[in-house]
Amino acid sequence: MTLTENMIALCHIDDLKESETKGFLENEAGQDLLFVVKFKGAFYGWRNACPHVNGAPMAWRKDAYMDAKKQHIACHAHGALFEADTGLCIQGPCLGKALNKIPIYVDPNGMISVLLKDIN
Repeated sequence: MTLTENMIALCHIDDLKESETKGFLENEAGQDLLFVVKFKGAFYGWRNACPHVNGAPMAWRKDAYMDAKKQHIACHAHGALFEADTGLCIQGPCLGKALNKIPIYVDPNGMISVLLKDIN
């Protein structure tokens, strides 16, 4: 997919190391609207909102969406753990629920982008 006026470029694939996350597109409260995780060589986009409390941000500091072992996405406010590739909650108060996936696109030059319609 090529970059169009309907897309927002987020970062380059080299900006994320394995099991790292990066948040993007801050809202008026200064919180990321979404984040991208690199997990087992693939990239996944998720809305920064814990399903336990509608809209609750998940990171305890900028770009800190993984647990200490860097195996799961963590909601640091509620202690929930999510699979990085499926978004499924495997531990915590929202067990069985899932994060909201944001489709991401990687162009041939390695730029990660999202469609505007997918973040609204």
